[in-house]
Amino acid sequence: MPRLVDLSHNIESGMPVYPGDDVPELVQTRWLAQDHHNNHRLQISMHVGTHLDGPMHMLASEQYVSELPLASFIGPGCVLDVRNQPLIRWQPSYEQLVPTGSIVLLHTGHDRWYGSERYFEEHPVVDPAFCEFLVAKQIKLLGMDLPSPDQPPFPVHKRLLVAGIYILENLTNLDQLLSWLSFEVIALPLKLKADGSPVRAIAREM
Repeated sequence: MPRLVDLSHNIESGMPVYPGDDVPELVQTRWLAQDHHNNHRLQISMHVGTHLDGPMHMLASEQYVSELPLASFIGPGCVLDVRNQPLIRWQPSYEQLVPTGSIVLLHTGHDRWYGSERYFEEHPVVDPAFCEFLVAKQIKLLGMDLPSPDQPPFPVHKRLLVAGIYILENLTNLDQLLSWLSFEVIALPLKLKADGSPVRAIAREM
């Protein structure tokens, strides 16, 4: 069996949220002992925890996540070690490291601050020139262990989404992929008529 790594954070009540977002509520509504079954109810925003940003999130688009092509969410993965870089810049080595049409993951190590104010307020950002390189490479997804690849007015978000490159935020465990020679990323959103979606993202060694 190939090795699998879960790249997702748990969804639970009181989990960390981007400043200004609603806090999720996950509650049990039925109990086996008295109702003869268990059930839970989830109230959650689309951009909490490990999630996908679709075009409608930042653009004047009418395309829901449920309408995005499934092929965009499965593909060969590439992890870049960008630790200790407040501004994540293009490097010459990326020409060979980043295959055309791949899913690129940025390992910053910032997920160690997940749940703290520092995680949301002091995170690294992607340099626009590096963003243009990713667009030229026609990657499928850009994923990161960050709450966002940029800050307001979110130029990197908009540039990627205009190019049809979707964004995976709040990943974790990317350090476990650094030694892998080849892997596939599977990051399927829910089939929601919404601008984004929670995602269970995994990596599968190949």
